[in-house]
Amino acid sequence: MEGGVHEVDASAFKECFSLSWRNPYVLRLAFSAGIGGLLFGYDTGVISGALLYIRDDFPSVDKKTWLQAIGTWRWMLGIAGVPALLQFILMIFLPESPRWLYRRRREEEAESIMRKIYPAHEVDGELRALKESVEAEIEEEGSSEKINFMKLLKTKTVRRGLIAGVGLQVFQQFVGINTVMYYSPTIVQLAGFASNRTALALSLVTSGLNAMGSIVSIYFIDRTGRKKLLIISLCGVVLSLGVLSAVFHETASHSPSVSRQETAHFAQYTCPAYRSAVTSWDCMRCLKSSSSDCAFCASAADKLFPGACLISNSTVKGLCHGEGRMWYERGCPSRYGWLALIGLALYIIFFSPGMGTAPWIVNSEIYPLRFRGVCGGIAATANWISNLIVSQSFLSLTETIGTSWTFMIFGLISVAAVFFVLIFVPETKGLPIEEVEKMLEQRDLRFKFWTKRPDQIKKNSDV
Repeated sequence: MEGGVHEVDASAFKECFSLSWRNPYVLRLAFSAGIGGLLFGYDTGVISGALLYIRDDFPSVDKKTWLQAIGTWRWMLGIAGVPALLQFILMIFLPESPRWLYRRRREEEAESIMRKIYPAHEVDGELRALKESVEAEIEEEGSSEKINFMKLLKTKTVRRGLIAGVGLQVFQQFVGINTVMYYSPTIVQLAGFASNRTALALSLVTSGLNAMGSIVSIYFIDRTGRKKLLIISLCGVVLSLGVLSAVFHETASHSPSVSRQETAHFAQYTCPAYRSAVTSWDCMRCLKSSSSDCAFCASAADKLFPGACLISNSTVKGLCHGEGRMWYERGCPSRYGWLALIGLALYIIFFSPGMGTAPWIVNSEIYPLRFRGVCGGIAATANWISNLIVSQSFLSLTETIGTSWTFMIFGLISVAAVFFVLIFVPETKGLPIEEVEKMLEQRDLRFKFWTKRPDQIKKNSDV
C-alpha cells in the first residue's frame, strides 16, 4: 500500500489468493469493492441478457423459461438489479481507506485497519510510510486547500497525467469497442448472415472472447508493461479493423443482383422503388432504397444467385422463408462473411487484454495521490461521454457512408491512438508514484518508449 513496488512473477497470483485465505478481512475488502466489476460488467450483461431473453427466431424458448413466465421482457432488466443490491449491502461494511482516515486525523482507526490487512511485522513500517507520505502532501498543498480545475491545469504533472489518462479513455471508446459489443448481432448480419439465431450466437462468442481477454490481461499487464501492451493491442486492432473494412467493402461491391423474374414471383410485394427503376439493382441498393423499407429475398437455388427485392414486413418474410429462401434486411449474402467473423474475433482478442484494461490501470497509477480521486473521475466521465458518442453514431454512420468506411474511420483513429500512446503515455510498470511524478515533470515529447532516467536506473540497482 505505502511500502513501494514489488516485482510480479508467476507466484504473485498464488500469494494473492493465499493472503486472502489467511486474512478474510482482505478478501472482504476486495469482494466489497470489486463485485460490481465482476458481476455488473457489460460482458456479463451482454451474455446473460441474450441468453435469458432470446425471442426472434427462437419460438421454442418463447415463454418457456422462468424469466418469461409472465410474458414480459421486464424481468431481464429487473434481474440486473440483484448484483447492484448485493454490492450496496457489501459497501455498507466497506471501511474507509487508511490514507483518508489519516488525513482527517483519525490515526487510531487508520492503524486498526492497517493491522487487519498487514502481517504484524510489516505494520510499523507501513504506518511510518503512510505518515510520511500524508504529512508531505499536507505540507505541500496545505491541509485546508481545496482542489479546483484551474489548479489541476496549472500543475504540470497533473496536466500531463490528465492528457495521458483522459486520452487513453477517449481512444478506448473511439476505436469502436462498444459498437462491436452493442451491435455485434447487427455487424454479423451486415457481413451476410441472415439468421438472427446465428447472429445472436456469434455475438455471444465475441462477448466471451472479451471476458477471456480481460482475464488474460491479468497475467500480461505486469510482465509486458502497460505501454508495450497498449502498443501491441492497438497494432492488432488496426490490423483487425483493416480486415473488417476490406471484407465489408467486398460484401457491398459484390452483392447479388436483383432479378426481375425472381421479384415478379412475389409481384404484389415488390419494393415500390424497384418497380420504377430503369437501371439494374443489386442487393445493397435494394436495402438502401429510400422510398420504403425493402429487403432482399435470396434465390432458393443459391443465396449468391440473383434474388428478389421486396417490401420488408413479417408477412413477406414468412413467404420468403416458406420457400426455403434466406431473408436479408441489414446485410447481403456474401462468400466473405466468415472473414468478417475472423476480423471481429481478432479485434476482440487484441483489444481486450490491452486497450480494454490498461487505460484503467494507467489512470490508477499516473496521478499524484492528492489529485487521484478528481482526475480519475474526469477520466471516467470522458470514457462514458465518448461511449455515448460512438454508440449513438455507429448505426447512422453505417447507413450514411457504409459499414466499410465506418470501420476504416475506426482504423484511422486507432493509428492516431498508437502515436498518442508513444508520445504521451509513460510506462508506469514497477514505479512508485513519486517516480511517476518525476517522469511527468521532466518528460520530453519523443516517438519512443519512455525509459527510466540514468539516475533512476542507478538508484534502483543500488537498492
